[in-house]
Amino acid sequence: MFHITDLSPTDHALVEQTAEVLMAAFRGLTDTWATIDLAREEVAESFDADRISRVALDDAGRVVGWIGGISEYGGNAWELHPLAVHPDAQGRGVGRALVDDLEAQVLQRGGATIYLFTDDETCRTSLGGVDLYPDPWQHINRISNHDNHPYGFYLRCGFVITGVIPDASGPGKPDILMARRVMRAG
Repeated sequence: MFHITDLSPTDHALVEQTAEVLMAAFRGLTDTWATIDLAREEVAESFDADRISRVALDDAGRVVGWIGGISEYGGNAWELHPLAVHPDAQGRGVGRALVDDLEAQVLQRGGATIYLFTDDETCRTSLGGVDLYPDPWQHINRISNHDNHPYGFYLRCGFVITGVIPDASGPGKPDILMARRVMRAG
C-alpha cells in the first residue's frame, strides 16, 4: 500500500529519494535526468511558487512515486511535470493515484485543465522516427503504441491527444501533447 502527501523541501531524505526515483523511472529513456545532480535540480525546481510537488510513500515511508504540477495560464491550466514511478512499483496503481491526486490539487486551486507533454525519443509510438510534416494530424489519427509508451497510460487516465510537436527532441523525435479537463465545462 501507499499514501500520497506533499513533498517538503526540508525533508532532505525524501527529496533525495525522489531524485533517485526520477532517475530510475527514466533510465534508458532520456538523458534529461541521467545523473543524480540533474534529478536533484528537477526536484528542487518543484518547490517554486505556483507549483505542486506530491509523493507516494509506501508503508515503510519510502518514495515510490512523484508527481509535479506547474501553474500556467493564470492558474486555469496546469502542466503535469513530471510523473515518475519507481520501476519496482509500476503497475500497482501508484501512477494513476498520483494523477488523480494532482487533479484534486488542481481543482482546489481553481484549475480547469491538466496538460502534459510526453516525448517519443526512442520510437516507441508510430509517431517516432517519421517525418510528421506536412500533416501531423494524419499521423496522430493513426497513432499506435509499439513499446508501452506512456501515452497509453495517460489515455487510460482520461487524457486525450491534443497535438504534437514534430522533431521537438530532434528529427523524428516528437513530443505528444495531451490534456484532461478537471472541471466541468461552463
